[in-house]
Amino acid sequence: MKKISQDKLKELLSLYVVTDEKLSLGRPDPVVAGMAVAGGAGVIQLRAKEASTRLLYEKALAIKKEVAGKAIFIINDRLDVARAADADGVHLGQDDLPAAVARRIWGPEKIIGVSVGNVEEALRAEADGADYLGAGAIFATPTKTDAQAIGLKGLEEICRTVDIPVVGIGGINKSNVLQIIAAGAAGVAVVSAVVSAPDVTKAAAELLAVVQEKPAGF
Repeated sequence: MKKISQDKLKELLSLYVVTDEKLSLGRPDPVVAGMAVAGGAGVIQLRAKEASTRLLYEKALAIKKEVAGKAIFIINDRLDVARAADADGVHLGQDDLPAAVARRIWGPEKIIGVSVGNVEEALRAEADGADYLGAGAIFATPTKTDAQAIGLKGLEEICRTVDIPVVGIGGINKSNVLQIIAAGAAGVAVVSAVVSAPDVTKAAAELLAVVQEKPAGF
């Protein structure tokens, strides 16, 4: 499989939707993923930290089938499950395997994203071979209560420092999307703004439309 180009990756990162079945109004993750992609989401990340390995693998297969050919499919934290399901990539936190190790295990073709909260972490992840960064939390968010907000200034510093695409995450919704893009991010990663919406497809489409209104120069 030929690796996706950096330009195409940056385009797909415009709207990055992270699953959370606890917030999706009773709708299963694969259903929500399909609706989000129908609304224009370019990346779907399966995040189900409390799921057993078997359940996570089964969810991964179902989501992969739902979004194949329409969006990039990423699995949070679990390189083993990402490899088993042949996902498009894995997203790693600061307490997970280093990106350099994941790259060595999985090879050059798959996508590796890394969560970062400051410039030092961003530079390390880039040097380790990450393809993109998830920077945050930008604003306080109920979905990650342990994440300290870095604010727009922190996001801007990270975007200015690295050459790989950055998505902002944490407390992002339609009212503040343009601030994220103006800070230099390639796109926004959201959870509740899409998965908790009564109409997931509409919510995704509306967010993407705002991102695509990005100010001149971005």
